[in-house]
Amino acid sequence: MSPALREDAPSVRAAIDRVVTSGSFILGAEVAAFESEFAAASGAAHAVGVGSGTDAIALILRALDIGPGDEVITTPLSAAFTALAVMMVGARPVFADIDPTRLTIGPDAVAAAVTARTRAILPVHLYGQSADMEALARVASHHGLPIVEDCCQAHLATAAGRPVGTIGVAGAFSFYPTKNLGALGDGGAVVTNEASLAERIKRLRNGGQSHRCHHELPGINSRLDEMQAAILRARLPHLGGWTAARRRLAALYHAELAGAPAVTVPPPLDAGHVYHLFVVLTPRRTRLQQHLAARGIDTLVHYPVSIARQPALAAMAPADCPRAARICDELLSLPLHPGLTDRAVRQVATAVRELQEG
Repeated sequence: MSPALREDAPSVRAAIDRVVTSGSFILGAEVAAFESEFAAASGAAHAVGVGSGTDAIALILRALDIGPGDEVITTPLSAAFTALAVMMVGARPVFADIDPTRLTIGPDAVAAAVTARTRAILPVHLYGQSADMEALARVASHHGLPIVEDCCQAHLATAAGRPVGTIGVAGAFSFYPTKNLGALGDGGAVVTNEASLAERIKRLRNGGQSHRCHHELPGINSRLDEMQAAILRARLPHLGGWTAARRRLAALYHAELAGAPAVTVPPPLDAGHVYHLFVVLTPRRTRLQQHLAARGIDTLVHYPVSIARQPALAAMAPADCPRAARICDELLSLPLHPGLTDRAVRQVATAVRELQEG
């Protein structure tokens, strides 16, 4: 168990006991309280708890009346669930290649991808760093398009000082257990400053009901449950400290890996980066992974295949995105979590340098 998890264990256990004692498990007081608390933490007027981050994206699109025949421009470098959420509402994901430095969707590529069918722009705040929202806002404004923000890796992140999720029409968050704010199961939320949109999503998540057994909209069943909401409420007060720890450890990585041959560390281009992951780029990825594994250091690849090259997307006739494809061949995520020690970061950095200097 990590130090971060030990830190919140008593409050999490108390939250679980509280829900079991209450006998209320769906859309009760815990969900309502968490929605209020998460909205405040996220700098938004409203939050709506839903079943997952994927559902959060799909529900926003559905609430905007986006569906069959429509296109949504998004990034090829993310978890595939971003694009799958677009497909869930019957729309077509259109991929615009990435900025190779920031690794998020490229605003110029977005502008070039707009067609008469485009209904929204869906940037992903990847690895905890925001997309270039100022440039994307200019593109969106020029074409009269809403921006829907995928914030699933970016809890408490900001873009030029503005909280992510509040810059576009709405933002989608995931509480998958490995996220910066994680539940003990699936969960998600939509944040927005638009009261009417929040109300529409509240109905859509619950079968389109205005009240019990009265279905006014063709909604779905995607409700954050009371147990996960209570657990998230217990953990939310720790999120600021965990975020500060991530930033401090990332700064140490940057210092220790500065000048490391054949390893590129993507720069933090916004002070609001929350480091959901710490990624490096290397053309020697397999060898580096093996070298680190031999020293007991686990690594992962986020993501080995561009979404545009996933077989599940083939029917969408995705455009080729060569920059994303190249980056996918070089990405490697080094260990990073709030419980990691400075000593461990230095050990990882030393091991990386050993290979490159050997």
